[in-house]
Amino acid sequence: MATTERTEAIEVASIEDTSLLAFYRDMNPPERHTFWACASGWALDGMDFQIYPLVIGTIIALWKVDAGTAGLAGTATLLSSAVGGWLGGYLADRIGRVKTLQFTILWFSFFSLLCALAQSFDQLLIARALLGLGFGGEWAAGAVLMGEAIRPQYRGRAVGSVQSGWAVGWGIAVLAQAILFSIFPAETAWRWMFVIGALPALLVFYLRRYVTEPEIAAETRNKQIASGDQPPLWEIFEGPILKTTILASLMATGCQGGYYAITFWVPQFLTKERHLSIVGSTGYLATLIIGSFAGYLVGAWLADRIGRRNLFLIFSLGAIAVVLLYTQLPLSNELLWLLGFPLGFFASGYFSGVGAFLTELYPTRLRGSGQGFCYNFGRGIGALFPFLVGALSASTSLANAIAIFAVAAYSVFFLTAYALPETRGRVLHAST
Repeated sequence: MATTERTEAIEVASIEDTSLLAFYRDMNPPERHTFWACASGWALDGMDFQIYPLVIGTIIALWKVDAGTAGLAGTATLLSSAVGGWLGGYLADRIGRVKTLQFTILWFSFFSLLCALAQSFDQLLIARALLGLGFGGEWAAGAVLMGEAIRPQYRGRAVGSVQSGWAVGWGIAVLAQAILFSIFPAETAWRWMFVIGALPALLVFYLRRYVTEPEIAAETRNKQIASGDQPPLWEIFEGPILKTTILASLMATGCQGGYYAITFWVPQFLTKERHLSIVGSTGYLATLIIGSFAGYLVGAWLADRIGRRNLFLIFSLGAIAVVLLYTQLPLSNELLWLLGFPLGFFASGYFSGVGAFLTELYPTRLRGSGQGFCYNFGRGIGALFPFLVGALSASTSLANAIAIFAVAAYSVFFLTAYALPETRGRVLHAST
């Protein structure tokens, strides 16, 4: 096991063509099918998660809950996604990446539909928590699938470009909000938003027909079955791999805590403290989303150009600077609208390197478990941020609460990224 880790750590592929789309031009048909399946999954994942922050104001008014309680539903989704991600990653190591991806997509689509039928906040809270199990597992399986399907010299750009699908899904959610809240009264429109969140189930048909298991994963699993040596769930906490698991989990906590502190509450910040209507805030969110999409693409290019760690260091500092400007300066609404682009850019772009980075940190036999645990541990702790921001906003402004938790999270992200090794171009091997 240790020998496998050392081999993977020192064998690095040269990166000759550094253009953003070089990976796509050089893909074969199976790789392209995997790319589009995962990109679509990310988009639908992003759409499904962002629906609740967009309707949170309606939920607060409809069921007379306070901001902290309303934020708890977002926290419950993310906490359960931490468990779902770890289990989903472990399942991906045991039964395969593609099968796990299919199961988790069907799971969170079903519970999104149940959210639309909720008759009380408690019912909605339970449905969102159960949805989170599939939400976390889908990321774990999809990230490993993409990381293993793409050659090492293109891995950062390919996985990062898939990550940009999240911004597309966010945009679809905002567009759906603008349309549905214009057609239906708010008391009905929010339910239709969750119905749309069940659409990812259709992606399973594409997965079953076109996407195959990565050869490296299938080979490793066959070796494990033949030898009877299948890794236990807790092996990522043993020996030299423990340090990697701790640091990577803290890094994932910082990058996701900052992101959720911002994106979960910005819609409410715009309507509550900037006094914009739901429809009127759409343009501001659109600028944020366009910045986010650009950040994902630039981050994908930089991940292979300057390395994963340098990407994280630059973007964490940029996110701290922009969130302070966005929340602490007395800006006009016009300037706030313009600042939405760099806020989305720096608060999202670093995610383009995270999937490839976590893939490269672990040997194949533990990749699903390790990557699934670290990323979703970060989701679980970061899940506290929507609740904490909402609770703190009872004693200070929502802008201050967002800034405090976002800056703290991005500081943790910076420090742990600095402590971890650079992994750009690592070659992955089958292991037992």
